Amino acid sequence: MTSRRDFTKTLGAAAMGFAVRPLATSPQPLALTRKLDRVGLQLYTVRHEMEKDVAATIAKVAAAGYQEVEFAGYFGKSPADVKALLDHHGLTAPSAHIPSLAPDQWRASLDAAKAIGHQYVVVPWIPAEARKTLDGFKRVAQDFNRAAAQAHDAGLQFAYHNHDFEFVPTEGRLPYDVLLETTDPKLVQFEMDLYWITKGGQDPLTYFARWPGRIPLVHVKDSGGPPDHKMMDVGAGTIDWKKIFAREDQAGIRHAFVEHDQPTDAFASIKASCDYLKRLEF
Repeated sequence: MTSRRDFTKTLGAAAMGFAVRPLATSPQPLALTRKLDRVGLQLYTVRHEMEKDVAATIAKVAAAGYQEVEFAGYFGKSPADVKALLDHHGLTAPSAHIPSLAPDQWRASLDAAKAIGHQYVVVPWIPAEARKTLDGFKRVAQDFNRAAAQAHDAGLQFAYHNHDFEFVPTEGRLPYDVLLETTDPKLVQFEMDLYWITKGGQDPLTYFARWPGRIPLVHVKDSGGPPDHKMMDVGAGTIDWKKIFAREDQAGIRHAFVEHDQPTDAFASIKASCDYLKRLEF
């Protein structure tokens, strides 16, 4: 995610500065800063606009400064039409949310993902009836392993996206921990929603350290803080984005998708969040 150009320029400037420093002066540690080199958008944020006009919405997303998008439904568009629309606006779609693991629907989703050019297929939800007990979560984990094996055979990576119910203690354990422990790390990765884990009372950095490389995708949305945790545009809330992205290598983060579930003005919201993340140094 780091801009290689910024890194190279900084390193080059530091080297030049060291070359002219008097020999009697001890060199100081280099303070290198990094920035995200691309910002993505989860299109659920603009779902109401997508319902009205997919092409116009994608054009506005590109104009707001995004380079990547993550789909949550294709709104009646064929995979070929989706791919052509992305190509037209210079966008890529490395990921999509797939709501159903039903065998026929899952196979069709994998075929569509390959045609569009997704690299990740993400399950975004666990039905309430499947998560009443720890054994229920363990059964879900096995379902994930089976679906992930099929995704792997199709050349795709499976991931799971959390909300906050995974951080409600169940029989003395956090279900999120059980999912991480029970799924095959070679097949199942995680898309961490940084708002929901924060609302659930957990620290993303703890999970980055405990499960390094397991979190290639993140959802980036801000919280107004407890007790209400009002969802806010990125940079307008209390989450420390510098600390989070400073650990992107440890987590394994490759793609960061802005999201806001209920923005007052969707296009103003996505622009504000994108602008903040493009300015962010860490």
